Amino acid sequence: MKPVPYWLDTAPAGPDRTAVEVGGRTDVAIVGAGLTGLSAAVHLARKGAQVTVLEQQTVGWGASGRNGGMCTTGLAIGFLTAVARYGIPTAKALYLAYNEAIDTVEKLVVEEDIDCDFARTGKLNLAAKPSHYERLARTHEALADLIGYETQLIPKKDIRSEVASDYYHGGMADPQGAGLHVGKFVRGLAEAAAGLGVTIHEKAPVTQTRRISGTVHDLTTPVGTLRADKVLVATSGYTGSPFRWLRNRIVPVGSFIIVTEPLRQEVVDELMPTRRMASDSKNLLYYFRITPDNRLLFGGRARFAMSSPESDAKSGRILRKGMLSVFPQLDGVRIDYCWGGLVDMSLDQMVHAGEQDGLFYSVGYSGHGVQMATHMGRQMADVIGGRPAANIWRGLKFPRVPGHFGPPWFLPFAGAYYRALDVIK
Repeated sequence: MKPVPYWLDTAPAGPDRTAVEVGGRTDVAIVGAGLTGLSAAVHLARKGAQVTVLEQQTVGWGASGRNGGMCTTGLAIGFLTAVARYGIPTAKALYLAYNEAIDTVEKLVVEEDIDCDFARTGKLNLAAKPSHYERLARTHEALADLIGYETQLIPKKDIRSEVASDYYHGGMADPQGAGLHVGKFVRGLAEAAAGLGVTIHEKAPVTQTRRISGTVHDLTTPVGTLRADKVLVATSGYTGSPFRWLRNRIVPVGSFIIVTEPLRQEVVDELMPTRRMASDSKNLLYYFRITPDNRLLFGGRARFAMSSPESDAKSGRILRKGMLSVFPQLDGVRIDYCWGGLVDMSLDQMVHAGEQDGLFYSVGYSGHGVQMATHMGRQMADVIGGRPAANIWRGLKFPRVPGHFGPPWFLPFAGAYYRALDVIK
């Protein structure tokens, strides 16, 4: 079993970008070579900007290469909660932004000719309890009645048309969801950016920032200092101490994934005949899909813990048990990959983007990062270019996480709380 992300292990390797020293001046510096940063780099370079990307590790090393490869519709908090919190017009705009984000991914795939197995197979929300199905039914009705958005309800008696499991009590399908090989996508974005003249520095973590004036900053790395007229921080759950204001507003929650050996075609056709991107309704949820080479990818917040080799292995054992509770027919199937990564959860589970102390930022994707990070890279390129209205999230307050000053010491307590919620609700 390989303790590395399946996506990065099976994507074509990119060039070594660690040899070039950092220095000089650039129009825009982007901190983080993940989906937000690389999408922003592509869109800024298309506008003629000189762009430099500074990456702590390597392209796609963080959340952008450690996720489920799912472009999923819908808000992390759910449409009904959004209506109650923000009202119908705002809830509609925010909800539909996720669909626009999937369109952004598809457009980039086509325009940059990125071979990454993008497919609109749809999104499937699965009810872990009968009461959860009732909530899905209310959501289905509210989407249709309030904003004219159509989804498909799937009662328990028909659930095997979607998944070969008796674990769930029904579901709701949305055909707009999509899947892709995210390793090929993020490395393809890097190649597209480089082709547009973007300079990408790997193994160049930003260790210090110094504001010169307005949005002009000096960014210090172990391999040199760069002066940038504007800076976009795109570090999500890996945001560090040079950006304390952001770090203290993001909870880095571990999300863990296992991937099976390749399965026979008839097994895949039985398990998930529609090939949708599936996730369930628990707080400590499961999510799963079929990979482009016919493996089952099965992930979840198995534990509220940071990712590390020991933590990933322990979470992998928990996930295998969970996989067999959903798909007992996979008993005896080999697990080929197991890894973990950090999801950037905001306190309100909303995307947050804007400018603070002369630094631009976009973070807080709360488990929807594949499409939202890519989309917000495009949107922040517009904001940096002088179009603040492109940022639909700009009016949201960005609350600090109480007691969060560095490493998230409170994760075990949060995990216990959500496990209790899953029992009683």
